[in-house]
Amino acid sequence: MSHVNTLESQHNDSAFANIWQELKWRGLVHVSTDETELEKLLSGEPVTYYCGFDPTAPSLHLGNLVQLLLMRRLQLAGHKPLGLVGGSTGLIGDPRPTAERTLNTKETVSEWVGRLQSQVQRFLSFDGDNAARLVNNLDWTAPLSAIDFLRDIGKHFRVGTMMRKDAVASRLSSDEGISYTEFSYQILQGMDFLQLNREYGCVLQTGGSDQWGNLTSGTELIRKVDGKVVHAFGTPLITNADGTKFGKSEGNAIWLDAEMCTPYTFYQFWLNTADADVIDRLKIFTFLSRSEIEELAAQVADRPFAREAQRRLAYEVTSLVHSVEATEKVIAASAAVFGSGDLHALDEKTLAAATAELPSATVEPSELGIIDLLVASGLSDSKSAARRTIGEGGAYVNNAKVSDPDAVIGADQLLHGKYLLLRRGKKSLATVEVAP
Repeated sequence: MSHVNTLESQHNDSAFANIWQELKWRGLVHVSTDETELEKLLSGEPVTYYCGFDPTAPSLHLGNLVQLLLMRRLQLAGHKPLGLVGGSTGLIGDPRPTAERTLNTKETVSEWVGRLQSQVQRFLSFDGDNAARLVNNLDWTAPLSAIDFLRDIGKHFRVGTMMRKDAVASRLSSDEGISYTEFSYQILQGMDFLQLNREYGCVLQTGGSDQWGNLTSGTELIRKVDGKVVHAFGTPLITNADGTKFGKSEGNAIWLDAEMCTPYTFYQFWLNTADADVIDRLKIFTFLSRSEIEELAAQVADRPFAREAQRRLAYEVTSLVHSVEATEKVIAASAAVFGSGDLHALDEKTLAAATAELPSATVEPSELGIIDLLVASGLSDSKSAARRTIGEGGAYVNNAKVSDPDAVIGADQLLHGKYLLLRRGKKSLATVEVAP
């Protein structure tokens, strides 16, 4: 499978009457200010819109990817994106449902702003008539005094309204309560929309539906202060068909940064998508057309065991986030680990990621006899069981069959000078690291 997957190759589906209809079909509209007006707005002349990302971690994650791809779809429809990375809101963090956030230092937040900006840049085009711009709300928040903030912005917010917003209401009724710091977050986000409306003519904000209270704080502020009507819409929170939270793999978020989540782990996450979820994921996370996705849906119904839809999903999303080259490497690594590729061609990071979930053992350089290796790795319970495996033709080292029970593995066979991949039969795998 080899598809070009670059900004230049992306496009919206011309089978839809307009971009709004496509967004609806893809399941990207959960809540909005006014559907009829939004459809009109997005079908007309180019407008400026924004989405904000707070640097509360050193990387964006899958939830953010929904917004990044939504921004790209709107840009492909001719509209002008503003990618806001919140240097000031990141110092506070929006209210979480359960407890106060740990506040990060200004230096940490500043470093994370740079990292997130470079991630946002990869998903948008910065060329042409509707080139994207990056903005940082610290630029207009930092010079503002507390008195000016309260007089010019704070006076337009009603505490009763603020307390009814979901994120605040759930915290007010919890044992933790909510600090004034987090309570004020929606005012800061509202001020961002006002600033971007005045400076760039921005008339639309997008975000997750759990951010709806913050999104509407901006539309309400602009209406009160400048008497203008602007819009917002929220995407649904994505959950799996069984109701579990999407994007959590054994308690860990799936990050977009390759250092925090390897391309191999990222690809496997998508490859393991359940049949019940895969078509929805293709709609949201890829630029495949409706006809292509419907074809894959038919394959899920007729030949679910082939997992064509999952493989296409994994290929497309990993290519979008990590590049086609990285994705091809991952596929080659999977093939090599399971016996149909060259293990020696894998770089050390890819090999480590591809074998991370396998049983592993460390042995001394003097313990490289095939029988000792099979026992040390746990693939054989005893030396006699190891001999039996070898005699039956089921022992492999780095995908090469070992038929001699007295064989000793040479240093020249070690992957990256220290690793071996052992296999018993077709599917039982383990890795061994040779101590220095």
